[in-house]
Amino acid sequence: MAHTFSAKTASLIDLIQRVGLSLEQDITTDLRVLESHLDGMLNRVQHNSLTLKRLQNFEMRLLGLNSLAEMIEFILGEAKALFDLDVISLCLIDSKNEIAGYLEVDNYNYRDREGLFLASSEWQLRHSFGLSDQPFLGSYQTTVCEKFFSESNQQKPASVVIAPLIRRDRYLGSLNLGSYHNERFMQGMATDFVEHIASVISICLENNLNVETMRRTSLVDPLTGVNNRRFLEQRIEEELDRSQRNREPLSCLFLDIDFFKRINDGFGHQAGDHVLAVVAGIIKKLLRNNDVLARYGGEEFVALLSQSDESTASEIAERIRFSIANLQVKYGDQAIPVTISIGVATYRPSRSQKKPVAEIALQLVQTADAALYEAKRKGRNRVENGGLVLIAESV
Repeated sequence: MAHTFSAKTASLIDLIQRVGLSLEQDITTDLRVLESHLDGMLNRVQHNSLTLKRLQNFEMRLLGLNSLAEMIEFILGEAKALFDLDVISLCLIDSKNEIAGYLEVDNYNYRDREGLFLASSEWQLRHSFGLSDQPFLGSYQTTVCEKFFSESNQQKPASVVIAPLIRRDRYLGSLNLGSYHNERFMQGMATDFVEHIASVISICLENNLNVETMRRTSLVDPLTGVNNRRFLEQRIEEELDRSQRNREPLSCLFLDIDFFKRINDGFGHQAGDHVLAVVAGIIKKLLRNNDVLARYGGEEFVALLSQSDESTASEIAERIRFSIANLQVKYGDQAIPVTISIGVATYRPSRSQKKPVAEIALQLVQTADAALYEAKRKGRNRVENGGLVLIAESV
């Protein structure tokens, strides 16, 4: 009997040991699964924390930008890395061509900037979103997405997010994100992150547009649409600084419409205003994007031609004179003949030159003005080159 009890005890102990081993294995497995879950959660927390820091840094840098051109360039460059995207684009509503004008003033080549689209109508966006303020998210659909990702040399994304940029119930544009992976952006996914960054961009876009509008109002002549004298006085010193740094010539054209008083007296002041606007438009069209044109006062204009020596400046001036002389400005049923006289002056920087740029600017404009006076004296409708601006060397 003792033997039987001993055998049962041994069997029970063995069973307990096996159960214990099994429990230990189960607990170990459960612990490993739990540890794996915790590692995954920790990785997600660390990833989200890193993403949040990158987003905060993106927002702070975005809020610190001072111009519309800087903002556009920053978004198209930095947001791609922030979202780990294959494709990004920015669509802006520009129904009055104001944004294009702001960017041209800053010499920003918006026409060739990949990923930037200027839409002529708010309806293009409202139609795409079905009058909704919610992002479009899902597979790339040509009918909806093509206008937002239409670069011909670029692979079309497989999945996209098109987030409207809205401020005070006004459509400003859209932020468009694309991936070559079908599963990256799928219907039903949360869009809180994208909506947040779209909201921040909308605020910054509205602020920059307001600043650009105020700047344009104060620095642009409302009649002709070109810069005013105040802008010229600010810009000429910047151009001279650049000329000195790069050791490149800077030329100045002083332009004056001939017998403008006769136009006002003979055809009326409204006709005279029309002539000013037409002439300004022709001059601007014949200058390069990086040249500066300003209405100096009355019927006078001044143009700054960067990287242009005496010969190049004279050629440009002659082209302007010829174009205007062969034009008859139409006003109502009247054809108004117009000619223009132009004075040219050129500054060439010297390594030993230490004269303040303000003094050089004054002398450059005065030399071009003197050449203009000579063109008037010799019969008008002509170009006179005043040559190089002679700057006395510092002792």
